[in-house]
Amino acid sequence: MSVAFRRDSDEEHLEPKFEIPIPPGPNFVTANGLAQIGERIAELEARIAQGNADDVGLNAAKRDLRYWHTRQTTAVLVAMPSGDRVEFGTRVTFSLRGEARTLVIVGDDEAYPTKCLVSFSAPLSQALIGAEVGEVLAFGGDDDGIVVLEIVPDSSG
Repeated sequence: MSVAFRRDSDEEHLEPKFEIPIPPGPNFVTANGLAQIGERIAELEARIAQGNADDVGLNAAKRDLRYWHTRQTTAVLVAMPSGDRVEFGTRVTFSLRGEARTLVIVGDDEAYPTKCLVSFSAPLSQALIGAEVGEVLAFGGDDDGIVVLEIVPDSSG
């Protein structure tokens, strides 16, 4: 029989499933971020407990659970910032090329840019961290691309 017609199992024809990549560097989280990780783990554990062996999504849920368990065990809860300068967990209002914007600097897993939650590892956050109110910062090729207007510790985190 030709090898072209031989089929040992369906598994050999499926796309390979890889683990979810862990972001490099420390896993800094806000209190809200740590709570979100716990909620995600509880949801996945409940889904796995209810799933049956034929459930295609069961393996994906188990993979996701491994990721979130790793993120939970490596989480470093960052203390509430003072608000004197831009730090992890601050809500900062700034002018970017003349347009006022506000964002909160959070951990990688809790970042949600459309809700103005930006990861501490993002280039914009990196440009802002350490700055004080009134400071002018270089960004995007402009020497005066950012002007820090207000810094407040974010109480939602």
